Amino acid sequence: MKEDLQLKLSAINPEAFQKDLISWFEQEMRELPWRKNKDPYQIWVSEIMLQQTRVDTVIPFYHRFMEQFPTIEALANAPEENVLKAWEGLGYYSRARNLQSAVREVHEQYKGIVPNNPKEISSLKGVGPYTAGAILSIAYGVPEPAVDGNVMRVLSRVLSIWEDIAKPSSRKSFEEAVRHLISHENPSYFNQALMELGALICTPSSPSCLLCPVQEHCSAFAEGVQRELPVKTRKKSTKVIDLLTVIVQNQQGEYLMNKRPSQGLLANLWEFPSFEKQQDQRTVSQINDFLVSDFNVEAVVESEPWMLQDHVFSHLTWKMAVFKGELSNSSNQNKPHATWLSKEEVEKMALPVSHRKIWKQFVSLYL
Repeated sequence: MKEDLQLKLSAINPEAFQKDLISWFEQEMRELPWRKNKDPYQIWVSEIMLQQTRVDTVIPFYHRFMEQFPTIEALANAPEENVLKAWEGLGYYSRARNLQSAVREVHEQYKGIVPNNPKEISSLKGVGPYTAGAILSIAYGVPEPAVDGNVMRVLSRVLSIWEDIAKPSSRKSFEEAVRHLISHENPSYFNQALMELGALICTPSSPSCLLCPVQEHCSAFAEGVQRELPVKTRKKSTKVIDLLTVIVQNQQGEYLMNKRPSQGLLANLWEFPSFEKQQDQRTVSQINDFLVSDFNVEAVVESEPWMLQDHVFSHLTWKMAVFKGELSNSSNQNKPHATWLSKEEVEKMALPVSHRKIWKQFVSLYL
């Protein structure tokens, strides 16, 4: 495969490819807030936010995040609760925790200056090959590859690469291709242009080949196979979990909240009591047993859910049935992961998207 790739790369003129690609980008690049300067911290934040999230979705989150944490020092010294709250709605919260952990390391070990070489920047938590390449090339002008899904799609068509892009081992081929093609004079625009081309022109199902600035360099277009590339195996079907969730209110108008464990899915976020449903037991009995065992709380729970919602993750789906309950008895011995919060306090907490939706619906219906 390596010899085959070398043969395909030898058939393309890197200088002509760079010129056509970068000229197009200079004319067509979108105005994005993180493109206003070359601040490596701002570029870093944007790249972490853009992982698994659309550009249009990220922009308002980026603005709010940078208002709260405009510098490395500000983010390094911020309480994690505040960071998670600012990230609320973006999902994949481990990104935020890893970002803050890495920023703290930069603050402490590198005097607040983001490393400008591959070895040091790649050692930071949550900074993989793509993020490292993006920061190095865009902020520092280092000709490092930044290979994401858009780039793999573009180059699989341009070079007619039939490797499965879903396999991690395929990334090496695309990184090698970028190293061969990248502009050493302007690696920032080269990498951004490849990403932009994949986002706007060389799209997954209906590439706009007649508008493509590198059409004359594209093997797939010449062969008429652009819609067959890239090769990508489908993900396995996601796991479905039935969850029971309950909003319990006490006589003071406070709500029972649970803090998730510090490791795993949605770590350290607050939520309303939730657990996996057992199919062979009465629903309300399950909820009552759960409240007693996990919270030392007894409640009068309504017999039917007031809300149903599905929440889809990349690897599983929660089918959530949400109930209401009124506190009837509570032990003085509180569980360490649980607390009672007022409406105003709930608003300030970092909640998973699914529970934020539940809370907004609850407020609109009952408060």
